[in-house]
Amino acid sequence: MPGEKRGRKAAVALGYDPQKHDAPRVLAAGQGELAEALINIAQKHDIPVHTDHPLANALVKLEIGAAIPPEMYAAVAEVLAFLWRLEQEKAAGGRAGA
Repeated sequence: MPGEKRGRKAAVALGYDPQKHDAPRVLAAGQGELAEALINIAQKHDIPVHTDHPLANALVKLEIGAAIPPEMYAAVAEVLAFLWRLEQEKAAGGRAGA
């Protein structure tokens, strides 16, 4: 999830395993060149990238492995819904709305 703050790009990789954790966790995060590298790795491995500048800038401040704080649940839920829709489209053969 890329974001920018005063011209500096931020990116955060999230993971969620409901069988192990109560909330999504920060798997990787960085700013500047590290953010660019995270985005490039995601794209190279066909991992969806969602752009939300304010959320990325807030999440990049968390420690790696940290759970998403409750006040960010709604925003992260929007990202998870975006990913779910992508998975549904992929399962339907790439047809949007199928």
